[in-house]
Amino acid sequence: VQLQASGGGLVPAGGSLRLSCAASGGISYITAMGWYRQAPRNERELVAVITSGGSTNYADSVKGRFTISRDNAKNTVYLQMNSLKPEDTAVYYCSADLLRYNDDDAPVVSRSWGQGTQVTVSS
Repeated sequence: VQLQASGGGLVPAGGSLRLSCAASGGISYITAMGWYRQAPRNERELVAVITSGGSTNYADSVKGRFTISRDNAKNTVYLQMNSLKPEDTAVYYCSADLLRYNDDDAPVVSRSWGQGTQVTVSS
């Protein structure tokens, strides 16, 4: 699965951005898709995830401000980010969790990553 992310940029605090991530290849194996972020000197952290059934989960720090959505027809996941704060500044990565079965019919779970997109929120 290849993931192509877009939509990052520089915005003032309180502003909004929408990130997009288009998936191609092996789409039928995708279960959940999500967004992670990594700020300098920090570990990569989960921002939001959405399952193929539409269930969502958010990091506490973004609840009420960010919304993840998914367009299955376009194989695209979005992250609408409102009320942005300087602490949201990070490189944002989209992800796709994949479920395949090997020759023994055992499940094999893996994760694909898109290239990062920089989000910078100025104070």
